Amino acid sequence: QVQPVESGGGSVQAGGSLSLSCAAYGATPASCLGWFRQAPGKEREGVASIGADGATTYSDSVKGRFTISKANTGNILYLQMSSLKPEDTAMYFCAVDPPGGFPHNNCFRLDYLPEFGISGQGTQVTVSP
Repeated sequence: QVQPVESGGGSVQAGGSLSLSCAAYGATPASCLGWFRQAPGKEREGVASIGADGATTYSDSVKGRFTISKANTGNILYLQMSSLKPEDTAMYFCAVDPPGGFPHNNCFRLDYLPEFGISGQGTQVTVSP
C-alpha cells in the first residue's frame, strides 16, 4: 500500500492556527483515517480519528481545539488546529487503516493509529511560546 503524504506543517506562535492535509492514497469513503503525533523523547500519541460515517474521536489534549475532516472521496484528510500550545509541538502523521481495517473495525481507539495504521513521513509542527 502506498504511504500517505502529509503537508501543511510549520512554525507558529502559541495561540495561532495551522491546517494539515494528507493525501491518503488508497483510502476510500469506507476507510478509517486519523492523525497521531510524536514529540521528541515522547511516545506516539493518537490525536484524532474519523470513520466512514464521519464520526470523530479526539484525544483529551486536543478536544475543542483541533478539528478532523475528510473529503467526500475519502482520500484527503485534514486537521485544523487552533489555539495551539507549545506542547502541541511534534511531528504529525496521517494514518490510514490497513487492509482489513483496524482490529475489530474500531475507529475510536486512537492508540490503534500509530500501532496499526499506514502512515507517511510526517509533517513538523512547532509552536513557540
